[in-house]
Amino acid sequence: MTYRLALFDIAGTTVSDPGFVAQAFVGAMTAAGHPIEAETCRALMGYRKPEAIARLLGDAATPAKVEAIHDDFVARMLRCYREAPGVAPLPGAESTFALLRAHGIQVALNTGFSRDIAEAIVARLDWHGRIDALIASDEVPEGRPAPHMAQALLRRFGLDDASALVKIGDTEVDINEGRNAGAGLVVAVTTGAFTRAELEPYRPDAIVDSLFELPALLGIGTDARDDDARGRAA
Repeated sequence: MTYRLALFDIAGTTVSDPGFVAQAFVGAMTAAGHPIEAETCRALMGYRKPEAIARLLGDAATPAKVEAIHDDFVARMLRCYREAPGVAPLPGAESTFALLRAHGIQVALNTGFSRDIAEAIVARLDWHGRIDALIASDEVPEGRPAPHMAQALLRRFGLDDASALVKIGDTEVDINEGRNAGAGLVVAVTTGAFTRAELEPYRPDAIVDSLFELPALLGIGTDARDDDARGRAA
């Protein structure tokens, strides 16, 4: 199979998340008078954030309340991603991006965050030159697990066959997004929200413990760590 586009999630897949997302959810919900525990947020990782907030509010959800809490959530996330320590690429992310692009595979990022948060992360890590595209959940009619972000990127790159797409993420909504988009390969990673045992019921094509393992799945190398080692030796 010839893959042409690799679509990566951000937090928990390519970028470390030392609890920022859960902390922002807890803080915004608590400030609005709806305190929650951090563990409550875990099942909603990967979803478009206004939808996640509506689910957390349940019967108390109104459009105005969801919007206000989301605005607070965004402000908290922007502070974290612009200023807080601990924002870093996950091991293997940058070397894997480079290896895929060297083999003619475009690299794109997508997320359940809004565009402003996604841009803050990419700017903080200086990734604009390392990726080919970025798309966020507020740029399409529906966020994940709907396939709209993946489909928009396929159109952007002129790819008519969705089987040329590889989807990589750390949540069940990433897996289902890939399935709904008709991706040729759906890969789950254990570096984020869910363990291998929690990901297995959603039946991704592969589960990896590190992005270093991805190139071998695509048939373009054995392990991206080899490229890291060569780079250090050069």
